Amino acid sequence: MRDFPTALPCCPFPCPLCGNAGDKKKLAGADRRRYHCCPGCQLVFVDPVQLPPPDQERTRYQQHHNSIEDAGYVGFLELVLTPLRPHLNPSMRGLDYGCGPNPVLAQLVRGQGLHCDTYDPFFADHPLQPPYDFLLSTECFEHFHQPARDLARICQLLRPGGWLGIMTELWATPEQFATWAYTRDRTHVCFFHEQTLYFLCQRFPLELVWLDHHRVALFRRTTFPQP
Repeated sequence: MRDFPTALPCCPFPCPLCGNAGDKKKLAGADRRRYHCCPGCQLVFVDPVQLPPPDQERTRYQQHHNSIEDAGYVGFLELVLTPLRPHLNPSMRGLDYGCGPNPVLAQLVRGQGLHCDTYDPFFADHPLQPPYDFLLSTECFEHFHQPARDLARICQLLRPGGWLGIMTELWATPEQFATWAYTRDRTHVCFFHEQTLYFLCQRFPLELVWLDHHRVALFRRTTFPQP
């Protein structure tokens, strides 16, 4: 594995995932935003002063025209549904977390005879009924301004033994990050490395069960964080 860049005193902000207040590593993206890599958890995050305001976020998300009739998009969502499906049964209750304006994933799950609620801070911000047996969050983690807060809430929504399926494209090396098209979307503000996923199991009550090493990961909710 390649070495990460040397830590530089370039970021006065604590890591929004692990809280590390020490020096961060500076990375270049495919745009002109400032990126900081936490040496503790390998999360890369945008400089907080460059986070998009809510009105810009909503406008961007409303440009997503996803549809259950779009075979390509349905196939994309199957990347997380396929490894999760063997662990599901009709008695389970699920949640599409960060469903956006068109909750296609929830529709697919319901079409398989399973209960699935929806939540989105912009488009479906309503009371929920936890605990859930499974929670799906597709192309959502990269939008978290406060990932530690969101991860804590996700774990609270899941029952012990419940399943968490996520999709977020992983960064691999500083060289890849520097030309990565994923950084060109200004609503993408935090970027997970494979090592970050393992860190989640140290900080939160999660066990990493399956990983495609690119964008899909399945976790199981435990009672306590893993040692």
